[in-house]
Amino acid sequence: MDEIATREEVDLDLVLQTAELLVPTGKYEDTIFAFSLASKFKKDFTKDTFSAIEKWFLIGISNWAHTDTICGELTPYFLDKGIVTLEDFDSWRIAKNKFQRRAVPVSFIKPFKKGYDLNLLLDYIDPLMMDKERVVHQGLGWFLRECWKKDPMPVERFLQKWKNDAARLIFQYATEKMTKEYRQNFRKEKK
Repeated sequence: MDEIATREEVDLDLVLQTAELLVPTGKYEDTIFAFSLASKFKKDFTKDTFSAIEKWFLIGISNWAHTDTICGELTPYFLDKGIVTLEDFDSWRIAKNKFQRRAVPVSFIKPFKKGYDLNLLLDYIDPLMMDKERVVHQGLGWFLRECWKKDPMPVERFLQKWKNDAARLIFQYATEKMTKEYRQNFRKEKK
């Protein structure tokens, strides 16, 4: 990978063009190769690069492994460096591709751990709490669990707000590090 990335004729534009050929194959290795090569050019990332990555969801991202790799290695960098803002994820929240919607909360895990405002992130994921897709529920729960471990009070208030309406799988993931007894606080109320 390093050998390819350091060749004079290889730049971010070439990598993004190559990704447009590799991502649609649906083969795990092809797509991961595209991601890994793109990550070698992070210093060159721009808002246009973010748009190119968004396009990957339209042309072939169709599983959680690829989604989570993008969210762990690429999208947090854009927020961290101020290349994009939360609003640049607006179209992701309502995307037809369920994995792109999953990418929203999962992309926020690393920025939160680096100090991004939790209340802003919670407000931002709020519209996703009624999503119908399991993979989105899992991503939301994962994000909430990671945030709870570092800053429990805002997450607990957020979970209380949603406990009667949102999918139970979100709560299963979000509360899995809590004691069994404490988890009871976030059970759906009987009517």
